[in-house]
Amino acid sequence: MELSAFQELSEKITLECFYMSDSQQEEKIIQLIDLHHFVECYNQSLKVIDYVNNPVNIIEENGIKKGILFYDLKFSSALNPYESDTFKKENNLQELWFVFVEEDTKTLHSQHSDFITENALEIFFDKIFVFNFFQSLITSLK
Repeated sequence: MELSAFQELSEKITLECFYMSDSQQEEKIIQLIDLHHFVECYNQSLKVIDYVNNPVNIIEENGIKKGILFYDLKFSSALNPYESDTFKKENNLQELWFVFVEEDTKTLHSQHSDFITENALEIFFDKIFVFNFFQSLITSLK
């Protein structure tokens, strides 16, 4: 992402999310960076529809609305997959994707598998990925 595009989107978050605390705005900016880099690596033809108003990003792929939830095992709060299912229905999404965001290669895939099982992610999410941010690698787990 070019610096000018990043600055423009960051300003948009600051303006549109004025009600959020500084730390919430920071999380939203990280979400935005994850989303744009994921799109660059996965499929640049994905159209971003909404990333500001929800933790689930809404995209469009070939005319089909989908949601993407980014999750970092190290820093993210507790997950309630039922909320994601409700969000999918309320926003008429055809698919819901769950993306583990990793910054290094030290995380064992068993941690992902355990988390998927403990939170029944395969029931609620149509696709599950591991996205190594700095290596720009996306691995499909489902």
